[in-house]
Amino acid sequence: MLNKLVYCYVTALKTVVYLLALLSGLAVLVMMTVTVVDVLLRKSPWPMVGAYDIVQIAGAVTIACALPYTTAVKGHVAIEFFYHKLARPGRITLDIFLRCLSMTLFSLASWQCVLYGRSLKAAGQVSQTLQWPIFWLPYLIAACFAVMVLVILHNMLHPGKEMIKP
Repeated sequence: MLNKLVYCYVTALKTVVYLLALLSGLAVLVMMTVTVVDVLLRKSPWPMVGAYDIVQIAGAVTIACALPYTTAVKGHVAIEFFYHKLARPGRITLDIFLRCLSMTLFSLASWQCVLYGRSLKAAGQVSQTLQWPIFWLPYLIAACFAVMVLVILHNMLHPGKEMIKP
């Protein structure tokens, strides 16, 4: 029963990570399309209004949503010079410490993003040109950070192998 529950949990987590990666890719596509259309329309009498707002929001979505996938495939750049100088027990201790520290920091960052999203919503903050509400963006970043914490936990419990094959 426990194995089935763990399997369902890991499958659900992988699905969420893949969906966030898909959203990240779509945001890159939006940035590219908006940039090309904006450049093409600059010479016309109908310039694109709000291109900067759209690209800025899509950039934030791209970065936030790509973090869990990059962590799941262990795609982050690591400087392992010091790490390889340690014996195996030291490596394990350092790895566990750094993963716990990462989970703590991303949990705190997630919570702060929720608080920031609340303050943006209360203030009625909108984008500069298009006047779109942007309170949802810190909520999305908070969700991505929370998923990243779960991925880091999975990586810590399954050392030596990535959660998702790239």
